[in-house]
Amino acid sequence: MKKFKHILTAKPGSAKENKTGSWRTFKPVIDQEACIGCDMCNKVCPDGICYSTGLKNKKGRIYYDRNLDYCKGCGLCAKECPVNAIKMVEDIK
Repeated sequence: MKKFKHILTAKPGSAKENKTGSWRTFKPVIDQEACIGCDMCNKVCPDGICYSTGLKNKKGRIYYDRNLDYCKGCGLCAKECPVNAIKMVEDIK
């Protein structure tokens, strides 16, 4: 087995300890009325920023929101959303 020359600087799952949102280029915007509450965004997010609000939209479905403090703007949530309720928009600061 080959040994690695470099050591990881962050342990897996440490994103909640390190806010990363300040350097992101794009951010997800969720259309809460289009959201069907399928939980796919939560399942594919590498940083676990998507979460169920517990609130219902006009269609009676529980919708999701996100915590942008930890979002890196990868776009996986938007790509995997089955109803295209998530759009990646430029994050202008």
